[in-house]
Amino acid sequence: MGMGNMSKMMKQAQKMQKQMKKLQEELENKEVEATAGGGMVKVVATGKQEIKSIEIKPEVVDPDDVEMIQDMIMAAVNEALRKSQEMVQQEMSKITGGLNLSGLF
Repeated sequence: MGMGNMSKMMKQAQKMQKQMKKLQEELENKEVEATAGGGMVKVVATGKQEIKSIEIKPEVVDPDDVEMIQDMIMAAVNEALRKSQEMVQQEMSKITGGLNLSGLF
């Protein structure tokens, strides 16, 4: 591999790294939403896999069945995190062209 090719690869890697940093900053502001129990529990997560909010409809609150609420919250949180990870992968693939470089940047 010639020095010209190596220089070109380094420039491409630097460009990709800048794009990844910008994407990470943008993902902090992107959100996904998931619901459970027919919309009785709603969870919003960011592209950084952080839970931003949890909403519980008052009519679902039954002191005699706390376990049901816990199950709905867990289901909605897990779905929101799954959607967030999926969104991140889709956005990253736009930069990497489908290459799995998540451990490099």
